[in-house]
Amino acid sequence: MELGIYIPQIVPEYAPLLDLARTAERTGFANFWLFDHLWSPGLPEHPSLEAWTAATALLTGTTTLRVGSLVLCNNFRHPVVLGRMATTLDVISGGRLEFGLGSGSIRDEHLQAGLPWGSAGERAERLGEALEIITSMFARERTSFDGKHYQVSDIANLPRPVQSPRPPIHIGGIGPKYTLPLVARYADVWNIPTYGLPDHRRSAELLDAECLRVERDPASIRRSHQAILAIAENDRELPEVQARARRHYGAEAFALDEGYVGTPAMLVDRLAERAEQGIDSVIFMVGAKQAATTMELFAAEVMPQLPG
Repeated sequence: MELGIYIPQIVPEYAPLLDLARTAERTGFANFWLFDHLWSPGLPEHPSLEAWTAATALLTGTTTLRVGSLVLCNNFRHPVVLGRMATTLDVISGGRLEFGLGSGSIRDEHLQAGLPWGSAGERAERLGEALEIITSMFARERTSFDGKHYQVSDIANLPRPVQSPRPPIHIGGIGPKYTLPLVARYADVWNIPTYGLPDHRRSAELLDAECLRVERDPASIRRSHQAILAIAENDRELPEVQARARRHYGAEAFALDEGYVGTPAMLVDRLAERAEQGIDSVIFMVGAKQAATTMELFAAEVMPQLPG
């Protein structure tokens, strides 16, 4: 099972974020994830760093860590520009880019910035067309596409990405009408976000059925699981850690009971359960203030007990 860390970049300066990425790399986490919003959702008064710029800097400031966003907002960047950006960053980083893309989730930031929003169906259409363009750019030297939302004529994409066949494409969500069909058609990794954890088994069944409909082997899509991480060193500290997690992540969307809040032994058992359920990767969500201590404790007390 691959382990990653997701730290929303609600920080006023870059240096602390780089320190956290280097801590993740040193302590054995495989990948490091950011959010892609114009400001921190619900906290516009808090400083935060732009995702793509931050990811680029982090990849140049680390050596083995893989970096991406869960997920990039398709409406922020034209797919041809994004395809070029992703290819270039994969080259610069020596093939360490994780490429997550979604249809957008915060209406207000779009309206305030004058960006297109639209219905869920319209956003899914745009995302599907963008994925068609970007996957073609990853695979071919030239791409043409004539869609409802995007038109592309003989666009070149050289050099090619370092990763073969392409940087892994992550699509997150559990929506059976729009999201899962796009996962089945385009994703290398299906990310089950926190709000999808309670029903992830049913969602997995729906995805398997969608894969069969488009004649794709469901086993060709890796399954990642995004959840809150909060560690108590021992049973005595557990009530305090649980209470703090409830204060910060008590909203229903975080599905805290499906996450990883407990002692090292509890987390080892929960991870074993996830592996048996077919989860290939777990991405732990941690606030920036607690992240360094949490990663160090996890590396010292949990990682050594996991199967090799």
